[in-house]
Amino acid sequence: MKSAKNILQPEHRPLKTAVLVLDECNTLSFAAAVDPMRAANRLAGRCVFDWDYVSATEEQPMLTSGLHVPGFPLARLEDCELLIVVAGFQLARQATPSLLAGLRRIAAKGTTIAGIDGGPWLMAEAGLLQGHPATTHWEDLENFATRFPEVDCRNDRFTVSDERLTSGGATPAIEMMLHIISCRHGAGFAARVAGLFLYDGPAVPSRPQSRLGGHKHNALTAKANALMEAALDEPLTLTTIAERLGTSPRSLQQQFRLRLGTTPQDHYLHLRLAEARRLVSDTDLSLMEVALATGFTSPSSFARAFRVAHGTSARELRQMRNTPEKANFGAGGQSRPEMPRPTTH
Repeated sequence: MKSAKNILQPEHRPLKTAVLVLDECNTLSFAAAVDPMRAANRLAGRCVFDWDYVSATEEQPMLTSGLHVPGFPLARLEDCELLIVVAGFQLARQATPSLLAGLRRIAAKGTTIAGIDGGPWLMAEAGLLQGHPATTHWEDLENFATRFPEVDCRNDRFTVSDERLTSGGATPAIEMMLHIISCRHGAGFAARVAGLFLYDGPAVPSRPQSRLGGHKHNALTAKANALMEAALDEPLTLTTIAERLGTSPRSLQQQFRLRLGTTPQDHYLHLRLAEARRLVSDTDLSLMEVALATGFTSPSSFARAFRVAHGTSARELRQMRNTPEKANFGAGGQSRPEMPRPTTH
């Protein structure tokens, strides 16, 4: 195996990049990888990124929007400095022996591998994330951590570890790409690229993912939100949350009203019921198991709260999911099927 080249250092030369696009990846995730590179080239007035599109097979991959991305098969990729793996749904079907072998072959050349959305799953399945910190979309973090115990699973928006980068979704992927641009061409240039997208968020890897979005949070409410998300099955009291954050319940109440226009209790309930809807829609857990997983010990209180929040009962939503002719799910309504446990490579 060749020594990995550190691509995250000042460099004037174009970064030779390959974008591996898998079937049924989200269009926004694909654009999050490509558009920052295009914008950097435009702003610099020269080639900052030199990239090719790569597919898993001879067939052109189709995004969830129906768009096809022309490229050449991974088997014909000789080398690159950065390989970006953009994946979304149907990962079990796409994690073929040839794809995983192809990822290992490229990694063995010292290439930096980056995964977006479902990309980290394929990287982990290929054995490329052992001992590395990594993340994926928050919906799948628990399953990801269970399936790949050798990976240091984190609830970060994106992670950077030597020659491995992972991102939890489309917007964090933009941040990850801005991080690469900043390391190679300076923070000022990266800020100008971000400005082309009217993006003004901090590209900080360890910033946690938020299930409801974090643009209105301040430091205190963001930390409270993280505590809530980590304890959906056994809800913490407001007093406990305040104590852990070194503040008072009254101050926490005031900050939530000021920043989010709600109370901590209502915000917490919103998080729990949003997770309940996801579990009803995307898993085969019984409704009682869903209730317990989201902090409801009484089936009646769960049923009542679910209907108020979502305008339908959990049972009706589950029946709709199981009746294809009545369901109206777009690509976002799909769930990632179980992948086999990683084998020893």
